Amino acid sequence: MTDLHDTLLTLDSHIDIPWPDRQDAWAEETPRQVNVPKTRKGGLRAVCLAAYIPQGTRDEAGHAEGWERVQGMLDVVAGLEGRQGDQGARVCRTAADVRAAYKAGDLAIIPAIENGHGLGGRPERIAELARRYGVRYMTLTHNGHNALADAAIPRKDLADNETLHGGLSDLGRETIAHMNRSGVLVDVSHAAKSTMMQATEISSTPVFASHSCARALCDHPRNLDDEQLDRLKETGGLIQVTAMGSFLKKGGGGTVEDLVRHVSYIAERIGVEHVGISSDFDGGGGIPGWKDATETANVTRALQAAGFSDTDISAIWGGNMLRLLETAERAAERV
Repeated sequence: MTDLHDTLLTLDSHIDIPWPDRQDAWAEETPRQVNVPKTRKGGLRAVCLAAYIPQGTRDEAGHAEGWERVQGMLDVVAGLEGRQGDQGARVCRTAADVRAAYKAGDLAIIPAIENGHGLGGRPERIAELARRYGVRYMTLTHNGHNALADAAIPRKDLADNETLHGGLSDLGRETIAHMNRSGVLVDVSHAAKSTMMQATEISSTPVFASHSCARALCDHPRNLDDEQLDRLKETGGLIQVTAMGSFLKKGGGGTVEDLVRHVSYIAERIGVEHVGISSDFDGGGGIPGWKDATETANVTRALQAAGFSDTDISAIWGGNMLRLLETAERAAERV
């Protein structure tokens, strides 16, 4: 009898890459939670690899540093494409590319950016990064306000007040317009609620949260509350529940069962077509039952145990995210 997990196009929508690069993306033995051999062992078929840009100062020097780092990290992601032995990896620019990689038995890699600070205050640069590297989403912020928008978590060490822009800045609104034209999804994980709600109003394609959980189940500022979830449903958006213990359970200690509890809550409230899965591996994620990519099948089994149908699990594990990517692609073509 075929295991359901072995038939799925499983897509993890948020994974960090170690930085500086360790050149261990193909190594059998490595401390990183995700690399090519580990995805093969765990049946993880597609990964969004994020170039994480720490929030720096909102000045010329800080912007220059962010712009330099984002290019360096995306160069590393681009360099992962290739084959070693019977294992292959492809950098994918479209949902069709992801499906083709899956059909060929190769790992599909989708480039992404964590923190709009990496644009260095120049919204038009997102088009360049989409063209050069195939970037498909960008979080507007990380922790700490930036030139584009307010973050869910202000940074005292950067002298942040509770709010800087009251949500999106004019530069942030301009950035979203450039993202829409380039087929780059607007990621509202890490963004303040004001930022997220405003983004849903002005983005011509649905926004999504690449790695967040339900605030009703765990009151953490990084999670989305019911009003935000309802807004995702109204606008066709998506939330990818993440394997971060402190987002899953108050005080931490969340497990795979807690992750599925958040998936179930969101599916019941706004529909299974608006929820997916992410790990935040190599960026702080990892929970009992899903500590690295080799344990990915445990998530599928937990979804089955919670009563989700095979069709629902396929949607949660990748179908919903691929549909959203296709929506952004079609919108960009119309511009």
